[in-house]
Amino acid sequence: MCGIVGYVGGQSALDVVIAGLRRLEYRGYDSAGVAVLADGGLATAKKAGKLLNLTKLLDERPLPTGGTGIGHTRWATHGGPTDGNAHPHLDNAGRVAVVHNGIIENFAALRAELAERGHRLESETDTEVVSHLLAENFSSCGDLAEAMRLVCRRLEGAFTLVAVHADQPDTVVGARRNSPLVVGVGEGETFLASDVAAFIEHTREAIELGQDQVVELTRDGVTVTDFDGAPAETRAYHVDWDASAAEKGGYDYFMLKEIAEQPKAVSDTLLGRIDAAGQLHLDEIRIPAGELREVDKIVIVACGTAYHAGMIAKYAIEHWTRIPCETELASEFRYRDPILDSRTLVVAISQSGETMDTLMALRHAREQGARVLAICNTNGSTIPRESDAVLYTHAGPEVAVASTKAFLTQLVACYLVALYLGQVRGTKWGDEIQSVIGQLARIGDDVDAVLETMEPVRELARGLADRDTVLFLGRHVGYPVALEGALKLKELAYMHAEGFAAGELKHGPIALIEDGVPVVVVVPSPRGRSVLHDKIVSNIQEVRARGALTIVIAEQGDESVVPYADHLIRVPATPTLLQPMVATVPLQVFACELATARGNEVDQPRNLAKSVTVE
Repeated sequence: MCGIVGYVGGQSALDVVIAGLRRLEYRGYDSAGVAVLADGGLATAKKAGKLLNLTKLLDERPLPTGGTGIGHTRWATHGGPTDGNAHPHLDNAGRVAVVHNGIIENFAALRAELAERGHRLESETDTEVVSHLLAENFSSCGDLAEAMRLVCRRLEGAFTLVAVHADQPDTVVGARRNSPLVVGVGEGETFLASDVAAFIEHTREAIELGQDQVVELTRDGVTVTDFDGAPAETRAYHVDWDASAAEKGGYDYFMLKEIAEQPKAVSDTLLGRIDAAGQLHLDEIRIPAGELREVDKIVIVACGTAYHAGMIAKYAIEHWTRIPCETELASEFRYRDPILDSRTLVVAISQSGETMDTLMALRHAREQGARVLAICNTNGSTIPRESDAVLYTHAGPEVAVASTKAFLTQLVACYLVALYLGQVRGTKWGDEIQSVIGQLARIGDDVDAVLETMEPVRELARGLADRDTVLFLGRHVGYPVALEGALKLKELAYMHAEGFAAGELKHGPIALIEDGVPVVVVVPSPRGRSVLHDKIVSNIQEVRARGALTIVIAEQGDESVVPYADHLIRVPATPTLLQPMVATVPLQVFACELATARGNEVDQPRNLAKSVTVE
């Protein structure tokens, strides 16, 4: 959500900022804008819609060339996606420009104060109050970084702010609270962005900003303080993936590329997890084994696709560790006053590590004395930093808004956590753990095998492009897979899609079945859970008898489903708990192809953002 780029250096700031914003388009946005300091003044341009609209405007009305600038892609919160509400926002004198990610919760009171003092605010946004407050404070202190510190101490909510002032032409100042911001350090130039992808073509040297910090960028370097002005500790790191990782690599869409990258992502997430003695070894889990043995309840908190990974993890954790496990929507977690204590382990799952609902759930858990383990794909992000331990997935950058490879690697990480707890607590023998790890190691090949057989799925999707509804059914770990399949269609195809636990059909959902309604059924293995298999075959017969078009996902060799499947999608035979790793892949391809057939934007679906950094 909301891409931010800032630059100070010898290059054209406008060129650097626009290129950075292009690399951040995956975050989702509905307007874009830039500000450049040049010739003793401040020049801006902004436009609703895609970045292309802004670049067309810049072609028609070029901005002066300067070495300092900021840019922004906005996802609307306060005020609609209009030219006037687009960032940057200026003070009345046109000397200060501000871009902002997040929500300023007390903006209404601040706006009223400013209006009383004669300020004229022209947008509907919460952001504009910051530009006016910065102007006031700069006039009294004469330093933009100090003005930012003074303003931040008055703000409530979650925010990233980046600002420039015409009277301080070689400086960019940023601030962060509960929202991502990272610094890039080059030779005679510095960068500021929501994500390292914005500046990776210029430098790989980055600085991680902490909570409630203000950063001042000049050509010569970087100064970081807390909101009170005290020097702040930072962590420098080297970015070890290259710019090509954020390119499409010959695919029509990032999502297609990321689906194809899943076998490697799964293998990379498993890499180095078994030590020479055959023991599962998770370096990042810093919680002492003695404390893990005392855990008497596990709560998984997550949102969206990550929540579905958590639902699957619940089955594995309870089966392998015999510890009670709950899976909670992070957005609801703290509002129901959950029962937590020092013997509770909370597992927070987030691809970006910046998901605000999950972050707030994590903080609530820690306030109650619980230990928190993060599962995350983004090194140095907020959720891992604020957790007691972290298990990083190694999916690499995921650009498409609809998650694919992050989901599969989250599943791998969840299985590793479950096995590690089983190892520490003695509920799984070493040879049992090694057996499951061996099965996981083969999953990459299984996913490859699925991907090689997807043309019939694509053809099926194209044939259903005019349908209004698709229903999904599953049992056991197939139920979260059904939910994930439905979510992908909602995200990408903008269709009515629902996932149900197949056993709930008779309790209401069967009323939705009519002639021609596509129903996708995820069938469990007949080998591992034969009773579940027999029951879901009965469910297939029930919907087919009422006119449904049955699309059945079943493992190789399962012939009992053949008479009842109008379309049969085969996946490799896998152990029951691991089946989601292969059963989900056809649903990803199905949703992507159906969305394409309907003419939708696959990588950046409407109204959605990659990382949801507001509640």
